[in-house]
Amino acid sequence: MLKYLCLLLALPLAAQTGQVNDRVTMQSDILGMERAYAVYLPPGYATDTRSYPVLYLLHGAGDDQTGWVQFGEVGHIADKAIREGTATPMIIIMPDANTGKRGYYNSIGGDFRYEDFFFEELMPEVESKYRIRGEKRYRAVAGLSMGGGGTLIYAMHHPELFSSAAPLSAWVGELTQDAYAERLQRNGDTFDEATMKAYFNRYSALAQVENGDAEQLGSVRWYIDCGDDDFLYEGNSRLHILLREKEVPHEYRVRDGAHSWTYWRESLPEVLGFVSQAFHQY
Repeated sequence: MLKYLCLLLALPLAAQTGQVNDRVTMQSDILGMERAYAVYLPPGYATDTRSYPVLYLLHGAGDDQTGWVQFGEVGHIADKAIREGTATPMIIIMPDANTGKRGYYNSIGGDFRYEDFFFEELMPEVESKYRIRGEKRYRAVAGLSMGGGGTLIYAMHHPELFSSAAPLSAWVGELTQDAYAERLQRNGDTFDEATMKAYFNRYSALAQVENGDAEQLGSVRWYIDCGDDDFLYEGNSRLHILLREKEVPHEYRVRDGAHSWTYWRESLPEVLGFVSQAFHQY
Protein backbone atom coordinates (compact mmCIF):
# COMPACT_ATOMS: atom_id res chain seq x y z
CA MET A 1 0.00 0.00 0.00
CA LEU A 2 2.83 2.40 0.91
CA LYS A 3 4.46 1.72 -2.48
CA TYR A 4 1.30 2.69 -4.38
CA LEU A 5 0.78 5.77 -2.18
CA CYS A 6 4.31 6.94 -3.00
CA LEU A 7 3.65 6.44 -6.69
CA LEU A 8 0.44 8.47 -6.48
CA LEU A 9 2.20 11.28 -4.64
CA ALA A 10 4.94 11.32 -7.26
CA LEU A 11 2.52 11.70 -10.18
CA PRO A 12 1.93 15.47 -9.81
CA LEU A 13 5.69 16.09 -9.69
CA ALA A 14 6.32 13.88 -12.72
CA ALA A 15 3.54 15.64 -14.61
CA GLN A 16 5.46 18.91 -14.16
CA THR A 17 8.71 17.53 -15.56
CA GLY A 18 9.70 17.70 -19.20
CA GLN A 19 11.73 15.13 -21.10
CA VAL A 20 15.23 15.75 -22.46
CA ASN A 21 17.00 13.59 -25.04
CA ASP A 22 20.42 14.86 -26.12
CA ARG A 23 21.29 12.01 -28.51
CA VAL A 24 18.71 12.21 -31.29
CA THR A 25 20.21 11.74 -34.76
CA MET A 26 19.18 12.35 -38.35
CA GLN A 27 20.83 11.89 -41.72
CA SER A 28 21.88 14.99 -43.65
CA ASP A 29 22.28 14.70 -47.40
CA ILE A 30 23.48 18.32 -47.59
CA LEU A 31 26.33 17.73 -45.13
CA GLY A 32 26.84 14.10 -46.12
CA MET A 33 26.81 12.79 -42.56
CA GLU A 34 24.68 11.87 -39.58
CA ARG A 35 23.83 14.85 -37.37
CA ALA A 36 22.81 14.97 -33.73
CA TYR A 37 20.47 17.26 -31.86
CA ALA A 38 18.95 17.50 -28.40
CA VAL A 39 15.25 18.01 -27.73
CA TYR A 40 13.31 19.19 -24.70
CA LEU A 41 9.66 18.11 -24.63
CA PRO A 42 7.53 20.03 -22.11
CA PRO A 43 5.52 18.52 -19.24
CA GLY A 44 2.41 16.82 -20.58
CA TYR A 45 3.77 16.18 -24.06
CA ALA A 46 3.65 12.39 -23.63
CA THR A 47 0.02 12.37 -22.51
CA ASP A 48 -1.70 15.10 -24.52
CA THR A 49 -2.28 15.62 -28.24
CA ARG A 50 -1.81 19.37 -28.59
CA SER A 51 0.80 21.06 -30.77
CA TYR A 52 3.47 23.32 -29.27
CA PRO A 53 5.53 26.36 -30.20
CA VAL A 54 9.23 25.76 -30.74
CA LEU A 55 12.45 27.45 -29.67
CA TYR A 56 15.64 26.64 -31.58
CA LEU A 57 18.40 27.04 -28.98
CA LEU A 58 21.96 27.23 -30.35
CA HIS A 59 25.14 26.36 -28.44
CA GLY A 60 28.48 28.17 -28.48
CA ALA A 61 31.90 27.26 -29.86
CA GLY A 62 33.46 24.28 -28.15
CA ASP A 63 30.12 22.75 -27.14
CA ASP A 64 27.70 20.57 -29.05
CA GLN A 65 24.00 19.73 -28.76
CA THR A 66 24.56 18.67 -25.14
CA GLY A 67 25.84 22.09 -24.03
CA TRP A 68 22.52 23.65 -23.08
CA VAL A 69 21.49 20.37 -21.45
CA GLN A 70 24.63 19.73 -19.42
CA PHE A 71 25.84 23.23 -18.57
CA GLY A 72 22.77 25.35 -19.30
CA GLU A 73 20.40 23.15 -17.27
CA VAL A 74 17.72 23.76 -19.88
CA GLY A 75 15.44 21.00 -18.57
CA HIS A 76 15.36 22.31 -15.01
CA ILE A 77 15.07 25.97 -16.03
CA ALA A 78 12.32 25.35 -18.61
CA ASP A 79 10.35 23.13 -16.21
CA LYS A 80 10.52 25.82 -13.51
CA ALA A 81 9.49 28.63 -15.87
CA ILE A 82 6.55 26.64 -17.21
CA ARG A 83 5.49 25.54 -13.73
CA GLU A 84 5.58 29.13 -12.44
CA GLY A 85 3.75 30.47 -15.47
CA THR A 86 6.53 32.76 -16.69
CA ALA A 87 6.90 30.73 -19.90
CA THR A 88 4.44 28.81 -22.01
CA PRO A 89 5.02 25.09 -22.64
CA MET A 90 7.26 24.77 -25.68
CA ILE A 91 9.50 22.33 -27.49
CA ILE A 92 13.18 23.25 -27.53
CA ILE A 93 15.47 21.97 -30.29
CA MET A 94 19.25 22.17 -29.75
CA PRO A 95 21.27 21.15 -32.85
CA ASP A 96 24.95 20.18 -32.98
CA ALA A 97 27.11 22.68 -34.91
CA ASN A 98 30.45 21.27 -33.79
CA THR A 99 30.87 18.25 -36.08
CA GLY A 100 32.74 18.43 -39.37
CA LYS A 101 33.32 22.19 -39.47
CA ARG A 102 32.34 24.32 -36.50
CA GLY A 103 29.67 26.96 -37.01
CA TYR A 104 26.13 27.76 -38.13
CA TYR A 105 26.95 29.40 -41.46
CA ASN A 106 27.64 28.06 -44.93
CA SER A 107 31.39 28.06 -45.61
CA ILE A 108 32.77 30.66 -48.00
CA GLY A 109 33.81 27.92 -50.43
CA GLY A 110 30.43 26.23 -50.32
CA ASP A 111 31.86 22.86 -49.25
CA PHE A 112 30.06 22.88 -45.86
CA ARG A 113 26.52 24.25 -45.95
CA TYR A 114 25.31 24.22 -42.36
CA GLU A 115 22.80 27.04 -42.78
CA ASP A 116 21.22 25.18 -45.71
CA PHE A 117 21.10 22.02 -43.59
CA PHE A 118 19.37 23.89 -40.77
CA PHE A 119 16.57 25.33 -42.90
CA GLU A 120 16.19 22.65 -45.56
CA GLU A 121 16.66 19.48 -43.49
CA LEU A 122 16.70 20.02 -39.72
CA MET A 123 13.65 22.26 -39.41
CA PRO A 124 11.43 20.14 -41.69
CA GLU A 125 12.61 16.98 -39.89
CA VAL A 126 11.86 18.10 -36.34
CA GLU A 127 8.68 20.00 -37.21
CA SER A 128 7.22 16.85 -38.76
CA LYS A 129 8.57 14.46 -36.12
CA TYR A 130 7.31 16.42 -33.10
CA ARG A 131 3.97 18.18 -32.60
CA ILE A 132 5.30 21.62 -33.50
CA ARG A 133 3.21 24.53 -34.72
CA GLY A 134 5.02 25.45 -37.91
CA GLU A 135 4.11 29.14 -38.21
CA LYS A 136 6.22 32.26 -37.67
CA ARG A 137 4.19 33.26 -34.60
CA TYR A 138 5.08 30.01 -32.83
CA ARG A 139 8.76 29.78 -33.79
CA ALA A 140 11.73 31.47 -32.07
CA VAL A 141 15.51 31.22 -32.12
CA ALA A 142 18.09 31.97 -29.41
CA GLY A 143 21.68 31.09 -28.66
CA LEU A 144 24.90 32.05 -26.92
CA SER A 145 28.22 33.31 -28.31
CA MET A 146 28.70 31.50 -31.66
CA GLY A 147 25.07 30.46 -31.31
CA GLY A 148 24.16 34.08 -30.68
CA GLY A 149 25.74 34.86 -34.03
CA GLY A 150 23.72 32.07 -35.60
CA THR A 151 20.61 33.49 -33.98
CA LEU A 152 21.23 36.93 -35.48
CA ILE A 153 21.98 35.67 -38.99
CA TYR A 154 19.15 33.12 -39.11
CA ALA A 155 16.54 35.67 -38.03
CA MET A 156 18.00 38.34 -40.34
CA HIS A 157 18.08 35.99 -43.32
CA HIS A 158 14.60 34.59 -42.57
CA PRO A 159 12.49 37.15 -40.68
CA GLU A 160 9.44 35.46 -42.16
CA LEU A 161 10.13 32.34 -40.09
CA PHE A 162 10.79 33.65 -36.56
CA SER A 163 8.59 35.71 -34.24
CA SER A 164 11.44 36.32 -31.77
CA ALA A 165 15.22 36.12 -31.65
CA ALA A 166 17.37 36.28 -28.51
CA PRO A 167 21.14 36.41 -29.08
CA LEU A 168 23.13 36.14 -25.85
CA SER A 169 26.75 37.37 -25.70
CA ALA A 170 26.62 37.11 -29.47
CA TRP A 171 29.56 36.90 -31.84
CA VAL A 172 28.41 39.40 -34.46
CA GLY A 173 31.28 38.59 -36.83
CA GLU A 174 34.57 40.46 -37.17
CA LEU A 175 33.95 44.19 -37.06
CA THR A 176 35.63 44.87 -40.43
CA GLN A 177 35.82 43.01 -43.72
CA ASP A 178 39.63 42.83 -43.53
CA ALA A 179 39.51 41.22 -40.09
CA TYR A 180 36.91 38.72 -41.34
CA ALA A 181 39.15 37.86 -44.32
CA GLU A 182 42.17 37.37 -42.07
CA ARG A 183 40.29 34.92 -39.85
CA LEU A 184 39.07 32.87 -42.81
CA GLN A 185 42.59 32.79 -44.27
CA ARG A 186 43.95 31.51 -40.96
CA ASN A 187 41.37 28.72 -41.21
CA GLY A 188 42.72 27.77 -44.65
CA ASP A 189 39.93 29.25 -46.80
CA THR A 190 40.76 30.80 -50.17
CA PHE A 191 38.68 33.42 -51.97
CA ASP A 192 38.87 36.51 -54.15
CA GLU A 193 37.96 40.02 -53.05
CA ALA A 194 34.48 40.01 -54.58
CA THR A 195 33.60 36.69 -52.91
CA MET A 196 34.87 37.98 -49.56
CA LYS A 197 32.83 41.17 -49.83
CA ALA A 198 29.64 39.23 -50.59
CA TYR A 199 30.34 36.77 -47.76
CA PHE A 200 31.04 39.56 -45.26
CA ASN A 201 27.82 41.36 -46.18
CA ARG A 202 25.88 38.12 -45.75
CA TYR A 203 27.40 36.87 -42.50
CA SER A 204 28.28 40.06 -40.63
CA ALA A 205 25.32 40.92 -38.41
CA LEU A 206 26.40 44.57 -38.45
CA ALA A 207 26.44 44.63 -42.26
CA GLN A 208 23.07 42.91 -42.31
CA VAL A 209 21.61 45.73 -40.22
CA GLU A 210 23.37 48.49 -42.15
CA ASN A 211 22.24 47.14 -45.52
CA GLY A 212 18.96 45.55 -44.43
CA ASP A 213 15.35 46.62 -44.59
CA ALA A 214 14.24 48.13 -41.29
CA GLU A 215 10.66 46.93 -41.69
CA GLN A 216 11.74 43.33 -42.21
CA LEU A 217 14.19 43.50 -39.32
CA GLY A 218 11.44 44.97 -37.17
CA SER A 219 9.09 42.09 -37.96
CA VAL A 220 11.20 40.03 -35.52
CA ARG A 221 11.13 40.76 -31.78
CA TRP A 222 14.75 41.16 -30.64
CA TYR A 223 16.20 40.49 -27.19
CA ILE A 224 19.95 41.23 -27.07
CA ASP A 225 21.83 40.45 -23.86
CA CYS A 226 25.57 40.79 -23.17
CA GLY A 227 27.47 41.12 -19.89
CA ASP A 228 29.43 44.25 -19.01
CA ASP A 229 32.62 42.18 -18.65
CA ASP A 230 32.11 40.12 -21.81
CA PHE A 231 34.91 40.31 -24.39
CA LEU A 232 32.25 40.55 -27.11
CA TYR A 233 30.76 43.74 -25.63
CA GLU A 234 31.90 45.98 -28.51
CA GLY A 235 30.10 44.10 -31.25
CA ASN A 236 26.90 43.88 -29.20
CA SER A 237 27.08 47.59 -28.36
CA ARG A 238 27.53 48.47 -32.03
CA LEU A 239 24.63 46.24 -32.95
CA HIS A 240 22.42 48.04 -30.44
CA ILE A 241 23.45 51.45 -31.79
CA LEU A 242 22.86 50.43 -35.41
CA LEU A 243 19.41 49.08 -34.58
CA ARG A 244 18.62 52.35 -32.82
CA GLU A 245 19.79 54.32 -35.85
CA LYS A 246 17.61 52.18 -38.14
CA GLU A 247 14.72 52.61 -35.67
CA VAL A 248 14.33 48.86 -35.29
CA PRO A 249 12.57 48.06 -31.98
CA HIS A 250 14.58 45.77 -29.71
CA GLU A 251 15.32 44.97 -26.09
CA TYR A 252 18.95 45.50 -25.05
CA ARG A 253 20.24 44.21 -21.73
CA VAL A 254 23.62 44.69 -20.08
CA ARG A 255 24.04 42.93 -16.76
CA ASP A 256 26.99 42.34 -14.48
CA GLY A 257 28.83 39.33 -15.82
CA ALA A 258 31.24 37.82 -18.29
CA HIS A 259 31.25 35.23 -21.07
CA SER A 260 30.19 32.35 -18.84
CA TRP A 261 27.53 29.73 -18.17
CA THR A 262 26.71 31.52 -14.92
CA TYR A 263 25.59 34.49 -17.01
CA TRP A 264 23.69 32.42 -19.61
CA ARG A 265 21.86 30.31 -17.04
CA GLU A 266 20.54 33.56 -15.60
CA SER A 267 19.60 34.77 -19.09
CA LEU A 268 17.65 31.68 -20.12
CA PRO A 269 14.53 32.27 -17.95
CA GLU A 270 14.30 35.79 -19.40
CA VAL A 271 14.60 34.40 -22.92
CA LEU A 272 11.87 31.83 -22.29
CA GLY A 273 9.57 34.55 -20.99
CA PHE A 274 10.37 36.86 -23.90
CA VAL A 275 9.66 34.34 -26.65
CA SER A 276 6.51 33.23 -24.80
CA GLN A 277 5.06 36.72 -25.17
CA ALA A 278 4.85 36.21 -28.93
CA PHE A 279 3.62 32.64 -28.54
CA HIS A 280 0.82 34.01 -26.34
CA GLN A 281 -0.09 36.77 -28.81
CA TYR A 282 1.08 39.59 -26.57
